[in-house]
Amino acid sequence: MDTELLSGTFVELADTMVADFDIIDFLHRLTERSVQLLPASAAGVVLAAPGGELEVAAASSDLAGLVELFQIQKDQGPCLDCFRTGRPVTAADLRGPGQPWPQFAAAATEAGFRTVQAVPMRLRDEVIGALNLFGTGTVPLSPGDVRIGQALADVATIGLLQERIARRREIAAEQLQGALNSRVIIEQAKGKLAERLGLDMDASFKLLRDHARNSNQRLTDVARQFVETAAADFPPPARRSSRA
Repeated sequence: MDTELLSGTFVELADTMVADFDIIDFLHRLTERSVQLLPASAAGVVLAAPGGELEVAAASSDLAGLVELFQIQKDQGPCLDCFRTGRPVTAADLRGPGQPWPQFAAAATEAGFRTVQAVPMRLRDEVIGALNLFGTGTVPLSPGDVRIGQALADVATIGLLQERIARRREIAAEQLQGALNSRVIIEQAKGKLAERLGLDMDASFKLLRDHARNSNQRLTDVARQFVETAAADFPPPARRSSRA
């Protein structure tokens, strides 16, 4: 394991007190670092909205995001059990017999995933969501890897709750709902850009986020601008080609 990347990730996830803190970008960083650090093929984050219902907040790939959405819609899956119990849940070999989540297992294996490790995003008795690690092989994460995944989720949770306290609880709840609403705008922008440029959804998201970072704008603002603009050359072709 890359210990320098691991330590740097903990620093990134703990730094939520900056003035321009962006929850969506923060959670995407959590999923991407989880895949880089652990033997997982994809990762996703589900968070509880102010009303208590779970929402997909981030995923390292569009496929993982769809699987996360499926288990929420069907109300079955390891991440839901993890969130409800506040305990890690391991789903080993989803093609095996006696699955406790038959619909989820079928959808996950169709997407190419054979194992799932869900770890709670929890601080003491408060569970705000779950981090889900998807694998394409049949061997689940080792106990050591699960501990690292839980540590990443714990640091991210502390950072989110710390930011929430700083802005007062009710303001943070509105911000969280706004972040979940922003994800809808980002998904629309991904689809529009993918259709326009002939890209897959993951590549179109990377293009949007690169443009946001390189132009020092919030990802949500770039996505909204792209959805609402009629300009055919957005993002600018020169910038796209320079980052390709």
